[in-house]
Amino acid sequence: MTGNGRWPTTPAITVKRAEMVKLFASAPIAASMGMSAHYDDQGRAVFTQPYHPGFDHALGGIHGGLIATMLDNAGWFTVAPHYDHWVATVEFSVRLHAPVRRAGLVATGDLQSLGRRMAVARMEVRDDAGALIATGAGTFTDTSVPIKP
Repeated sequence: MTGNGRWPTTPAITVKRAEMVKLFASAPIAASMGMSAHYDDQGRAVFTQPYHPGFDHALGGIHGGLIATMLDNAGWFTVAPHYDHWVATVEFSVRLHAPVRRAGLVATGDLQSLGRRMAVARMEVRDDAGALIATGAGTFTDTSVPIKP
């Protein structure tokens, strides 16, 4: 088994992660934004967003709403493979550390707590040069809604 040590990766979770990547790739938001998803060798969901001027705010920087979306995605997709049903975001926080202009972004989630019905993840966004742009934390809950990848 591989993983981050606290939550080893089982074959079933590996399969679910592959299904989650396909699920995101099929979502209209993925095509509209040009965002892609994968999992790293520690089981963290990683979202890559190439720079696009359509996501700039009036002063020329990348809008915080895009950064918040990336944080939520990274947390949700990190947590989701650990549950048998659809997961819902209960709450998440966003802390913007630095403005970013004309750069691609990478968001990563890191599982912090995994319970029977709820999980907590920490997330971060860095620019394509590696500078920390934002951090966040989220709480996610298991639902009774089936996952239909």
